[in-house]
Amino acid sequence: MADTLKIMVPGKAEYVGTIRLAVSSIANRIGFDIEAIEDIKVAVSEACSNIVCHSNIRDEYLYQVICVVDEGKLEISVEDEGAGFNLEEYQEPALEDPKESGLGVFIMRALMDEVSVHSELGAGTHIKMVKYVTPDR
Repeated sequence: MADTLKIMVPGKAEYVGTIRLAVSSIANRIGFDIEAIEDIKVAVSEACSNIVCHSNIRDEYLYQVICVVDEGKLEISVEDEGAGFNLEEYQEPALEDPKESGLGVFIMRALMDEVSVHSELGAGTHIKMVKYVTPDR
């Protein structure tokens, strides 16, 4: 049986660190090594920062972080009801000419075992990331 934790987060940058700490504590409890925990923290930071910076939300807006702990894996969803974006217009960043922004999804995909992004203009964005305790799954 999976355990689920839901955290409602104010749309303010200062709470991203709080979410990093909470998720790293969960990852540590279920047996991830320090390198995997650092990867998870960075991926979660990117997801939360994208919401705070790009979803056109006001400070009083809340977004949601959901952690599901299940048989050797940690599933993290970050969801908002903000502006959303057109996924068809998303392009992988040119690593030979990196920009200051636009690397978030690329970083999440590099650090986590599975990443899916669903977004709809005017209806928000849902990012789901999965990390397995044993990478050979």
